[in-house]
Amino acid sequence: MQIGANSLLQEMQSLNGQIGTAGVQTGITRQVQNTSGADFGQLLSQAVGNVSELQSNAANLATRLDMGDTTVTLSDTVIAREKSSVAFEATVQVRNKLVEAYKEIMSMPV
Repeated sequence: MQIGANSLLQEMQSLNGQIGTAGVQTGITRQVQNTSGADFGQLLSQAVGNVSELQSNAANLATRLDMGDTTVTLSDTVIAREKSSVAFEATVQVRNKLVEAYKEIMSMPV
């Protein structure tokens, strides 16, 4: 069985069309598409704020679970902690890429 580049591209475009017509979009995708004219610093600040909010929510749930609050489940706490962990890792990766780009720009001859 051979997979050609054209058939693979057509399949990817077909899947993309299905996703687009189904209306399946994450909040992040919608945020990125609605950023026409938005300031980069403002977007970065919002992203860091969202990560901070996720971390404080996870810490709050963990504290409530430790205190014996019956309205908080272990699964909710673990999910919140994983969300905050993934968001923090993504933020660190973005920071690393920004630092790399800055170093590359600064090393360019004028």
